[in-house]
Amino acid sequence: MGLEGNLVVLREEQEQDLLFLRRLRNDLETQAWSKTLPPDYTEVMYRKRYEEREFSYDRNDGRFIIEEKKTQERCGTTSYVWLEPRWSASIGIMVAKKFWGTGIAFDAQEVLLKFLFEELGLRVVRLYTHSGNQAAVKLAQKAGFKISGWQRKSIFKNGSLYDNLLMDLLREEYYDRHPEIQDQLPRLVENG
Repeated sequence: MGLEGNLVVLREEQEQDLLFLRRLRNDLETQAWSKTLPPDYTEVMYRKRYEEREFSYDRNDGRFIIEEKKTQERCGTTSYVWLEPRWSASIGIMVAKKFWGTGIAFDAQEVLLKFLFEELGLRVVRLYTHSGNQAAVKLAQKAGFKISGWQRKSIFKNGSLYDNLLMDLLREEYYDRHPEIQDQLPRLVENG
């Protein structure tokens, strides 16, 4: 059973998702970064990543397929990485163009955030994007993320330079946005 939202279900990646993931990652419109252009992700690369994943009770990452709840169609992928237990993690999301503007990305992001704050007890969730990806910036801001750092003109994509943006969402900010959810952890006292 996956993590369920209003529009989506997040479930762990499975072997039958490898071709979908390759196609999504090689699409220049859904690929937010220009680290490997032209995109050359292969199914073999995704298979190796999938097969090398080891079971652990102390995982520091999670990778999910986003499925539309009604149709069970794959819409994209979302993940968390660099987990510092009970403290922080960074998230990412990539949605197929067909589902842009449908609310799928926002719902998937909200489901993942609820899991990270409620189940893993994190204090802060971070993400990285760039100033040219206004859809990602707006999606993050809609969920309460704030720009907390940037590296000027450090991303080169489509012949232009963009700022690399670090955005974060604090636990208190998440629960302030969701008064219907009771925070089960005490708020930390700030000094200074």
